[in-house]
Amino acid sequence: MDLDIRKEGKFNYIETGGSGENLILLHGLFGALSNFQGILSHFGDTYNVVVPILPIFDLPLRKVSVTGLVDHVAQFIEYKKYPKVHVLGNSLGGHIALLYVLGHPKKTASVILTGSSGLFESAMGNTFPKRGDYEYIRKKTEATFFDPAVATKELVDEVYGIVNDRNSAIRVIATAKSAVRHNLGDNLHQITAPTLLIWGREDQVTPAFVGEKFHELIDTSRLIFLENCGHAPMMEHPDVFNKHLEDFLAEVTVKTVDG
Repeated sequence: MDLDIRKEGKFNYIETGGSGENLILLHGLFGALSNFQGILSHFGDTYNVVVPILPIFDLPLRKVSVTGLVDHVAQFIEYKKYPKVHVLGNSLGGHIALLYVLGHPKKTASVILTGSSGLFESAMGNTFPKRGDYEYIRKKTEATFFDPAVATKELVDEVYGIVNDRNSAIRVIATAKSAVRHNLGDNLHQITAPTLLIWGREDQVTPAFVGEKFHELIDTSRLIFLENCGHAPMMEHPDVFNKHLEDFLAEVTVKTVDG
């Protein structure tokens, strides 16, 4: 499914215009739109699938933080006048989703987290390697997945481009540090929306125990592990991921209608 990025005011986003409820997809620090291609293709007609492009590289430097990105998402949802949303986040996007849900429970239909930060994450550290170290970036990108072949040259090139742009690198580091400071362990019990956790069993960034801890702290959650899978289940096992998501959304939607 080829979709153009729309630009309206300060918002850049993709929207499928499907017939069903609104499904918001929130990407991570190095998230490309290709990360969500499987979800967009599978759900684009039956749900209004929306990907707001997070302004990680566009916000004023003083506003570069997890909360700054949450504010952007909240303003976007308000701008679009969506009555309620299903919010799905991967990695940093999961962290942003959680903060949005905690701040806007009445606007939340459900939460889907996959490899989410917010409790613990082990990424690239506080600094980037020396610029020009393509091999290091390739290995780091491959380590995101159980199957290193998922890290295509296009994906590695995109991450390498960010690392080699000083302005972008500074913003990534500032956002990552902000995420570590905003640990949500003491707040997750407040989430009452139906929550689906889909985790890669071999995730090296937010390991399996992180998914288990989210499940323990969110009473309304269910946890599904995907075997032979790393930090981005929707990319490594799109068909299995979409089946679990489809079943969950159908169940949640029926309960909303009945309730």
